[in-house]
Amino acid sequence: MQVTALTRNTDKAAALRAMDIRVVEADLAGDAWHEQMPVSPDFVLNCVSSGGGGVEGYRHSYLDGMKSVLAWARQSKPGTFTYTGSTSVYPQDNGSLVDESSPTSSQNDRSGLLIETENLLRSSEAFSRWIILRLAGIYGPGRHHVLDQIQAGQVLTGSASHRLNLAHRDDISAAIWAVFAAPSNMANQVYNVADDAPATKGELAAWLARSLKLPAPQFDPTAVSARRRVVPDRIILNGKLKNDLGWQPKYPDYRKGYAAILGAL
Repeated sequence: MQVTALTRNTDKAAALRAMDIRVVEADLAGDAWHEQMPVSPDFVLNCVSSGGGGVEGYRHSYLDGMKSVLAWARQSKPGTFTYTGSTSVYPQDNGSLVDESSPTSSQNDRSGLLIETENLLRSSEAFSRWIILRLAGIYGPGRHHVLDQIQAGQVLTGSASHRLNLAHRDDISAAIWAVFAAPSNMANQVYNVADDAPATKGELAAWLARSLKLPAPQFDPTAVSARRRVVPDRIILNGKLKNDLGWQPKYPDYRKGYAAILGAL
């Protein structure tokens, strides 16, 4: 495959170039990159984060970024488009089972912007087909916030009884490849990407503490985390992705995923 990557992060740009990937350094939300991208690429992946900056960071990266992508696509006529969104568009709580047919709702400004971004894509005809992957909590090498907190002896925020829905970085990558390889009749779909076994935050924290031979961490459900919002207690179902595209997680639960992370530390 001939790959062109777009990033505004100079460090990431250098790392990508070291992998012999063509890089365009620009802001997705702008239009300076439009003329620098290949015409009519077979596959396009829009995989962004807020990049900090709170709500305005979300607006800039997700909503304004999608507007720019769609403006470019109307001229470039690309093929399959994959957008990585978030399961935070679901408002369900109290142990609810959540699949792709479950209603979405803006519980805060961030989720509202994510829903608006999805709707912008849904209403567009810029791509021959699009797929939205709603990602659960991402973890993997270099991305393990709870583990870092336990190692630092910190009190954990949130409720120990709330279930965490997680997706390992490598399983998310595999889901993206599954979309790219999907038959042409699999078009304009939404899929949840999560592992097979949501566990409570208390269970995960206790297991990590035992694995590290550290005391079990304490929880403060009244504390407000500047880094993490309180996630509702629900179970994100991944059956549609498995059934339609044959995806199977390499890390079906947190034990397998974190065992690989701990083994590499």
